[in-house]
Amino acid sequence: MALEWVVLGYAAAAEAIMVLLLTLPGLEGLRKGLVAVTRNLLKPFLSIVPFCLFLLMDIYWKYETRPSCETPESCTPTEHIRHQKSVMKSQRNALLIAAALVFYWLLYSVTHLVTRIDQLSQRVERLKSRD
Repeated sequence: MALEWVVLGYAAAAEAIMVLLLTLPGLEGLRKGLVAVTRNLLKPFLSIVPFCLFLLMDIYWKYETRPSCETPESCTPTEHIRHQKSVMKSQRNALLIAAALVFYWLLYSVTHLVTRIDQLSQRVERLKSRD
């Protein structure tokens, strides 16, 4: 199951880099090409949403079927440490899922805003050239 988390991590990192490049000032020459690339990648990146839901259900299933070590006497020290590691990994993976979804939403919103700003600036230029 580690491969799914690696793929999700790389996707979230790619989304974060694209959001960062779209929002950095001073990259106007590069921004048009980057917006075109990002708009073409938004549909394939949409597959992250059901993928995250699947991984979230996996975390929930692991949570429901894990052995409970509520008291130190009910488990051996090895089982107790394994239980704590499992809980920490689940929390880390839940944060990764949340980050991937938030970065996708940010990428979609920023791309939409940048294209809207470009359309409005073109409209302003057309109106200025008429007068």
